[in-house]
Amino acid sequence: MIKFALPFFSLAALLASCTTSNQTASSGSNVIFADYQELPDPDPADEAAWSELDKPLYARFGSTNHRYAKSQVPPVDTDVLDAGTKDGRLDWQGKAWKGEKVNLQVVLWATEDIPAVKVNVSELATSQGEKIPATAVEAGFVRYVMTDEFAGGCGHRKPADFDSSLVADVIDVIPAMDIPARSVRPVWIQIEVPRDAAAGDYTGTLTIENSGKAEVKPLTVKLEVQDHVLPPPSEWTFHLDLWQNPFSVSRVNQVDNWSPAHFEAMTPSMELLADAGQKIITASIIHDPWNSQTYDIYESMVRWVKKKDGSWEYDYSVFDKWVEYMSDLGIGRQINCYSMVPWNLKFYYYDENLGRDTLIVAEPGTTEYNAHWRPMLESFASHLKEKGWFERTTIAMDERPLEAMQAVIELVKSVDKDFKIALAGNYHSEIAPDIYDYCLASAQHMSADTMQLRREEGKITTYYTCCVEAYPNTFTFSPPAESTWLAWHSAAKGYDGYLRWAYNCWVEDPLRDTRFRSWPAGDTYLVYPGARSSIRFEKMIDGIEDYVKIHVLKAELEENGDTEGLKKLQAMLEPFKNIPQLATVPAGKMLEEARSTLDMF
Repeated sequence: MIKFALPFFSLAALLASCTTSNQTASSGSNVIFADYQELPDPDPADEAAWSELDKPLYARFGSTNHRYAKSQVPPVDTDVLDAGTKDGRLDWQGKAWKGEKVNLQVVLWATEDIPAVKVNVSELATSQGEKIPATAVEAGFVRYVMTDEFAGGCGHRKPADFDSSLVADVIDVIPAMDIPARSVRPVWIQIEVPRDAAAGDYTGTLTIENSGKAEVKPLTVKLEVQDHVLPPPSEWTFHLDLWQNPFSVSRVNQVDNWSPAHFEAMTPSMELLADAGQKIITASIIHDPWNSQTYDIYESMVRWVKKKDGSWEYDYSVFDKWVEYMSDLGIGRQINCYSMVPWNLKFYYYDENLGRDTLIVAEPGTTEYNAHWRPMLESFASHLKEKGWFERTTIAMDERPLEAMQAVIELVKSVDKDFKIALAGNYHSEIAPDIYDYCLASAQHMSADTMQLRREEGKITTYYTCCVEAYPNTFTFSPPAESTWLAWHSAAKGYDGYLRWAYNCWVEDPLRDTRFRSWPAGDTYLVYPGARSSIRFEKMIDGIEDYVKIHVLKAELEENGDTEGLKKLQAMLEPFKNIPQLATVPAGKMLEEARSTLDMF
């Protein structure tokens, strides 16, 4: 990458750049569905390479594991061009289960301005007349965002101190795009194979329409649908825990928290999350549990009021709305409530005697701390039981020291021994029996026997990555295949799933600039405003589907007593146990080899 001191750009500037005439900043949630201008590319085009091209517009299949640069002619040493052909690949071949979502990428590049480009998709059909309808195939233009570099990971940073570059990541929802001269525009294609599709070989066509009448050869899609069925996302065994931030949605959409417009604005992003098999509702039961680490502070979904007589009153109306809303969308197997141990140990409440909000600072285990939390836990337990939510609710903490956790566990269990507790952080054998949902940092270790015992006890064990890990990760500069690799690591190690702390903690200008003040770019969110998915998120779902496939196949092999098949499956997973090898072996290469084995079952 090239060193550039690029400033941050504001959301206000983004809103001003929207080009759809009937959408303005005053239109609330609709503004984020408008077209917009990407930031300038700091990497200048190689004019000589563009000058060698003799057609106005090119369209070829690329690799979903590659991010194609905006201003550079796609290089011949990537999958966009076949080694033996000058013009590149005009056909794509793949395999899928019934019910699987299959991703592929088309790369467009233009030597002159090409207006109003559209990608039209046909149905896919077999020679016997079986069909996958065109409505099951979607095409989305890939947009470019500003990113930076790992550079040590966690810690405060300034854009001027780090390499900045424009990378492909946003999958847009607009139906057509102009392609400027000497630029590249990837297109993300997703085929959702119907669960009742017949097994067989399907063929379809992608055509590139443009008002400039630049002639482009059609592209051919060949998909072999195998005789296996992937369960729907609601039934996936993978325990996906991506933390939601409803307060980012209200800020970006310019709506009041918890208003009807707020819930309406959240729905597109939360539906994407439900379709990924998300299991957890993230609920903040205190104000600012993470010491303002995000651009939008998490506010409390429970109102704490200390009455004039010293008693406590708790208003759960917002918490209830949030849980009911997410549950109705299909997310809600578990409700994780943060946090009894916030990073600043500050606990806010409204004091009737003072007539204002105030706070205390208290360490877990102290008299003051216990006096503050015991009445709330008693009230909360009663409320959860009344709503029928107690069994699926956890009191959740993250990255808290052993001593603090021991004090919290003692207090929580003294209120109700059946309260469930969740922790994301380091492994402590002393408290592991008390942790229902234990999520380990990627470098931590829990034995396979311990994980199996926990599974038999109905407990959950997962792992997470954050700003600490250079790889595997989901930064906007991370290789896309690493997002897929994450679930394969879960399968190999015997984890029940994966946690990422930020699904939609959007930065100031989230559609154009993914850099943030504290961590590598993209660390704070996986999807974009306006129901826009990302290459990172879709590649993550690819891995989750693989995880589910592996579990389905394992169950079938065990039922059939196929020991050779089980050995083959285990040998396929073995390389994914070792995270450090990603320093020398690309995630994409590992996945290509493993999937060739998976496809044989």
